[in-house]
Order: sequence, then C-alpha cells, then structure tokens
Amino acid sequence: MGHNTRVRLVALLVMLVGMLGSGVLTTAIAASQGRHELVYTDRAEDGDPPQVALGIAMGAFRGIFVNVLWLEATAAKEEGRFYESIELASMITKLQPRLPQVWTFHAWNMAYNISVTTHTPDERWQWVMAGLDLLRKEGLRANPNDMHMHKELGWMFLHKVGGYTDDANQHYKRQFAYQWHNILGPAPTINPEERERRQVVDLYAKWIQDIVDAPDSRSGLREKNPTADEIAQTFENLFNTTSRLGSDTAVDEDFLRRYQLDVEIVQSGKIWTIEEKAGPKTKLMHQLRQQYTDEQAWADLANFLRKHVLIEEYNMEPVRMVQQVYKFGPVDWRVPAAHALYWSSRGTDVGRMEVTTRNRSSLDFLNTYRVVMQSVQDLWRHGDMYFNYLDVHEGRAAYYQGVPNVYFVPTYGALFEEVVNASGIYEADHKPYRQYAVGYENFLRDAVRFFYRRGDERNANFWFDKLRNFEGQNVNDPDRVYEMSLTLKEFADRQLYDSMGSPSVATSEVYASLQSAFYNGLMIGDMDVFRGQWDYARKAHAYYFQQQFNEVVASTNTARMEFMDRDFTFLAGQFFANVIMAIHPEQAELLYGYASDDLRRYAYDSLATQFKPTVDRLEEEGKSEPFEVLFPEPEGMPQFRAFYQSKINQRSQRGVDGAQRN
Repeated sequence: MGHNTRVRLVALLVMLVGMLGSGVLTTAIAASQGRHELVYTDRAEDGDPPQVALGIAMGAFRGIFVNVLWLEATAAKEEGRFYESIELASMITKLQPRLPQVWTFHAWNMAYNISVTTHTPDERWQWVMAGLDLLRKEGLRANPNDMHMHKELGWMFLHKVGGYTDDANQHYKRQFAYQWHNILGPAPTINPEERERRQVVDLYAKWIQDIVDAPDSRSGLREKNPTADEIAQTFENLFNTTSRLGSDTAVDEDFLRRYQLDVEIVQSGKIWTIEEKAGPKTKLMHQLRQQYTDEQAWADLANFLRKHVLIEEYNMEPVRMVQQVYKFGPVDWRVPAAHALYWSSRGTDVGRMEVTTRNRSSLDFLNTYRVVMQSVQDLWRHGDMYFNYLDVHEGRAAYYQGVPNVYFVPTYGALFEEVVNASGIYEADHKPYRQYAVGYENFLRDAVRFFYRRGDERNANFWFDKLRNFEGQNVNDPDRVYEMSLTLKEFADRQLYDSMGSPSVATSEVYASLQSAFYNGLMIGDMDVFRGQWDYARKAHAYYFQQQFNEVVASTNTARMEFMDRDFTFLAGQFFANVIMAIHPEQAELLYGYASDDLRRYAYDSLATQFKPTVDRLEEEGKSEPFEVLFPEPEGMPQFRAFYQSKINQRSQRGVDGAQRN
C-alpha cells in the first residue's frame, strides 16, 4: 500500500470519526440549548423584514451579518434616522436575542431619542413606555440574569420617568401612577395610631402578600371563591371576551382598569357621572358591581388577576416585591422609583449568582448598586405620593404630588455599609467607598435639614450627629470644621440656601414646613407655630420658582422643574385636604376646627364623602355628634366649587395633560 493511499485512508477514518462524533454531540448540544433557552431564531415569522430570513439562512456566518446590521443601526442613530435604527435593532434582537447591548440600545433609542421628536406629552409617553416594555417584557425574558440590562432598566425608571430632565416628566408621573393604581389598587391607608415603621412596613407588605397568596389558576380561584369565578364569567359575557381571564393579560389589565374606575367613582360620591357622562362599557361595569355585592369576591378576583398581570405581562415576581418591602421600606409601587429599585436590586441579586473570578471585571456592580441607592433616596424624597385618579382618567390637569417619605431615611443609612461591602468584593476596595460616601454625606445633610424644618429636633440631632462622626467625609473640605461647629439651626439654614435650586430640596422644605404647620400648629391650636411654618413654606415656595421656573413647549401645563404647583395657596389647600383625609376622624376634627375657612373649603367635600356615612351611623347609635357639628360647611362653598373647577379648567387649557379614555 503506497504512502498516498495510507494518508487517504487515515484522512477518511478521521472524517468518519468526526462525523460520528458530530452527530452524537449535536444531539446533546441541541438538548442543552433547549434546556438553557439558548436557541436563536431559526425561522422567519410573517411580516419579518427580508434581512431576518437572510441572517437565518447564513448559518454560521450569522454573527458577521449581525455585526454589519449593528454598524448600520449605530450610524442611523448618530445621523438622526431613529426609526430606521429601531428597525435594524429589532432585526438584531431576533437574530441574536442573547446580546444585551442591542436590547438596551433599542430601548434607549425609543425612550430617549424618538420620544423627544414627538409633539405631545401622550406621544412621548407612548415611546417611553415602548422602551421600558422592550426591556422588561422581552429583553429580560431572553436574558433573565443579565445585570447590565437590569441596571439600564432601573435607571430609565429613575431618570426618564421619575426625574425632571424631560419636559414632559410630570405627565409621565401622572400616567405611571394611573397605570399602577389600576393594576394594584390604592396604597394602604396608614392608621394614625399605628405609624411606627415596623407597623407601616407590615401593612405595605400585606398589600402585595395578598396577591402572592392568590390562586395560580382559574380552577384554583373557583375552588377558593366560586362567586369570584362567576363574576369573571359574567364579565366575559358582558364584554364579549373570547379568551379566559388569566390567560389573556390584555383582558386582565382591562378588567382591573374598569374595576378600579368604578371603585373610584363610587368612593368619590360621583355616581351621577356614570349615567350622565360614562360610556357604555363603564355603565356595564357599574351594573356588574351592583349585581354582585360580595366585596370579598371582588377582592379575590382582583388579586388573582393582579398576580397574573405582574408575572405574565410585566415579568415581575410578587414574592420579590414583598421581600423588597421588608428590606427597604413601605414601597408605593405607583411611584417610578419603586420600579427603579425593583429592577436594579434584582440586578445585583442575579449578578451575585452569576459572578465568577473570570467575569467579575465585566459586571458593573458599582453603578448597579448606585441605582439602588439613588432609588431609595428618591423614595425618601418623593415616595409619599398623592394624585387625583379621576382627573387623570378624564384627561384633566390632574393633581400629582410626591412628598418626602420619612420611613426611607433609616433605609438609606443602613444600606450604605451593605452596598459598600458587597460592591467592594468586585471592585477596588477604596473605589466603592469613595463613590458612595459622597452620596451618603449629601443624604445626611438633607435628612438633618428636613427633620429640623419639620419640627422634629430629636431626629434632626440624631442625623446631625451621624454626619459629624461620618468617617467618609471629605476631610480636605476647608468649610468642614466650621460647618460641624454650627448649631443645628445654623447648619439647617446653611443647607437650605446652598441647595434651594434643587427640586427635591425645595419640595421637602415646603412640605416639611406645611406638615409642621398642620401637625405642630393647627392640631394643638398653637397659631404662632402655624403662622411661622406657613410663612416659611410660602417664602421657600416663592424663592424656588423665582430660581427654577421655566415654561416648556412639550408640557405647557407644568414646567420641567415644577415639582410643586406654582400656586402656593392651591398647593397648600390640596395638601391640607390630603393630610386631613389620612388621619383619624378625631384628629381630623381638631385639625379642621382650628383651620381657617380658606383651608376648610379644600377639605370639606372630601370629608363629607369619606366620613359622613360613618358619622351618621354613629350618631344614630348615640356615639357621635352630627357631622354638621363636627365638620361645619364653611361659608362660600358654592363659589369655591366654581372657582376650583375654573382653576382646573384654566390649567387644562394651558395644555391638556392626558387623553380622554372610554
């Protein structure tokens, strides 16, 4: 046998062994791909552009083709051809769904670049939502353990929706609150006698725990509460739905929206609007609520649907939401920072599970933890939220206000060491401490100022002491020794004038002073305290708007930096109404009794709607004086109602901040 023949035989044998091994390994690899969800698109769908089919057909050369598409998408974005860039990015996500940078590129393009090219706040909001949904509903389903995507999604909630850099940011906040008020219902009402942090955290955890405990299936719902299942079937028949509740998430969310709308209308005492103004579907839902009066059945059905909407539609884990409430504080999920916290915190959790000695330099723990910290900070600055649901629903210039939530102050303090220690495992030891120390020092300064302005000198001194003894302070600051030698009052005043241009500082100053005016002044009849705090709030409000107020084109109803209503009397009156509705009737009676008619007028109709039925029942039992004695109607209410409505109309005429919904 010649040399060439032996070479050919050996080559043939190697080829046969390779082919046999390839066949065996291909089966195992394919099975592993399926188990770990690593399979890329292997066929084009109807409506896909031809480039997708071409990329699939290229087989092993798909990566090169994707690189070409990526270069084209980047060039299109830089040249302002945003829609073309979106189409190219969409192709890439179909061809290589495991490439996180493409998903974030695609989402940012929609939420940041395209949104600002539109002409109305509603159009902007649709594009911002499209970017958010792309990441949480699609990108993170394909890459559930990618920390980069979690960080980017958290930052978009915090910066784009919760921040104030976008001219239409106030519209975003109202629409976001409306959306999540429909999905989860209103935040729990805190009992004035149970305001300790642990009690409030338990209350907010139960809000979501009821959803966690809801049945997983329609049969489970039927077994738990047959009436709830019967309501669901009747709803399907009335609204001509062809799919079962719990499987079609669009139907689920629509049910929750219509259910919450009817609840809000009834609670507002405006049932007459259903007959006079409501559309046919709103009337149908009201009739259904009148037909079935078992409120527990409605609650069970709503929680069942909420569970499915959270998991199937928004890719969220209710159990994790409960855990985050216990870890961070009473999270109001109708606030953008709550979702920023959810996704960024989840990112650090999955990052710790995925990190190895080989990949730790590529995982950005430092900046992901920074989003966690900033989200907590935003919850303490704006996490106690009030808004008018019906005004948003009807497309009017709705009242929306986020005010400081003091329950997150200790959260931020406790989180500092945890975050430094955790991120320090994966970063240079000095780097995370230096980065987080600056933010923590600013937080301490804000906390001292806020508690002092609120009249809570005990807590103000506690955090001032923390600041004085904080090891991470900038020792090279020439003013540090002088600042730390100031009295509490001197220090708080200095912080105010150094940072009053910040929306968060201005908001906390105004609302802290109003809280002190109402609780420490009116509640106990100390009019000197009331007048002093009221005057300070009014001056701080005026100073801020002189510094920051600018009209903008995209949302002429609210300036970009307008975190408060520009009319101080209107702002204070609305806040007085919110405060008095959140306290016990006996305390409300005291607060109302000492208030002037100017403030009473803002609260009277709400008090009559919420408290009068209870007071009337107690009066019949001989346990209470008449409602008219406890809360007498202030003079001039007809004129005030007309004035109030005209003010709302004027605000709407400057730019309708919403769209009519059927």
